[in-house]
Amino acid sequence: MRGGLRHVLAAAAAAAGLLAGTLTAASPAQAGAQRSDQVACPASIGDKAACYTGQDSNGAYYAIAVPKDWNGDLVVHAHGGPDLGEASDPARSVEDLDRWSVMVDEGYAWAGSSYRRGGYGTRMGAIDTENVRRQFAAEFGEPERTFLHGQSWGGNIAAKALEMYGDRRGPYDAALLTNGVLGGGSRGYDYRVDLRVVYQYYCANLPRPTEPQYPLWQGLRADSTLTTTGLRARLRECTGYDLAPAERTVLQQRNLDDILAVTKIPERTLESHLRFSVFTFRDIVHTRLGGRNPFTNKGVRYSGSHDDRALNAGVERFEADPTALRDLSYDSDLTGDVEIPVLTLHAIDDPTAFVEHESAYRMTLEEAGRDHLLLQTFTRESEHSQLSKAEYANSMARLAAWADTGKRPSARSVAESCAAFDATYGTGCFYDAGFRPGSYASRVEARPDGGRDWPAMTAGQERRWSRIEGVGIAP
Repeated sequence: MRGGLRHVLAAAAAAAGLLAGTLTAASPAQAGAQRSDQVACPASIGDKAACYTGQDSNGAYYAIAVPKDWNGDLVVHAHGGPDLGEASDPARSVEDLDRWSVMVDEGYAWAGSSYRRGGYGTRMGAIDTENVRRQFAAEFGEPERTFLHGQSWGGNIAAKALEMYGDRRGPYDAALLTNGVLGGGSRGYDYRVDLRVVYQYYCANLPRPTEPQYPLWQGLRADSTLTTTGLRARLRECTGYDLAPAERTVLQQRNLDDILAVTKIPERTLESHLRFSVFTFRDIVHTRLGGRNPFTNKGVRYSGSHDDRALNAGVERFEADPTALRDLSYDSDLTGDVEIPVLTLHAIDDPTAFVEHESAYRMTLEEAGRDHLLLQTFTRESEHSQLSKAEYANSMARLAAWADTGKRPSARSVAESCAAFDATYGTGCFYDAGFRPGSYASRVEARPDGGRDWPAMTAGQERRWSRIEGVGIAP
């Protein structure tokens, strides 16, 4: 981790409450507001398990499944997003159980939280994930082994939970992070910052000149009534992104070509990335950080357009508020302080969480001296939200063996063992054991100053931090 960052992240706890509020993990007795209700399992599981739902004392809905042929182990799942609803979504954890029913098929019990609210909050998600584990243990007993699994932004949440709770004497035995957003919030969204300003340079319709103006780091005005449908209409107006190439105007095609070339964002996910840079940025800035700016594009040199000189002269520039950057970093950046095995699985052509996130995570663990606890595997797939079931099942088996024996597998041995699982699932094994991603900076424009100049803590903040026990919960 870059010089002194771990200390600064700890120091930021005194000021990080805007992102998460006062957060605590519940004791087993407090984890659920009441005992879980037994419900019908998703069709993908059917009668292979008993399924339960409930709501914990923080308001987070959750789902649990216990297979009839339970192997004694538990997978605790952290979902992606973030969703932007105000309250916990009771359907989300059930949908996640359906999507990852392969875990139940393999004999694992499964537990997942919908989180207590929508919106950004990595530590919040980590604590709610730990709470559903405690809920499971309170109702069904301590599993023989417990594994963390996080997908997408849930990879960030699971990696944070691993650092908060995953010491060798803790409840978790190992972690699987799949297509994870592992660059952390302070740099993991830089390419969406770039998209936001490059889009506005070419399109000038978000906001339009006739609308109230606002700095683009806000994503959107706090009181804007723009909807996702309205956003898509503006994107279509400027680029014709959802039209056949022959139906686009010359200007639309040039705008689209320039935006894609400069930002390196795949055309098929342009709309989803723009949506994040508008609506999720608004949530981060206005709802979680009190209107402060955690983003910067100071000193970034944009290239790849038909006129780079004009683009760099005209694109909006801004610099982060150091306290906002500090608080976002405290909430979501990773320190590499892990003590149990971590296996990652990432699609090489993931169009949402670029595979270069893995390089950022590896560097974090290397700088912490913990890279011997990390094995990264890659597949020749091109989807973000879900990978091959055979690969999930294979990854869990290899991770469990690593946790049991202490012997770290190789990427090649993981790839070779997948065929046995594909005989059951028939979804394919697409490993590329020799692949190594480029650096994070090879995909995302680096910020020349690093953007990491947090203000020092006051003596009072230091004293306040020193009185906080447990897992670094913001006061």
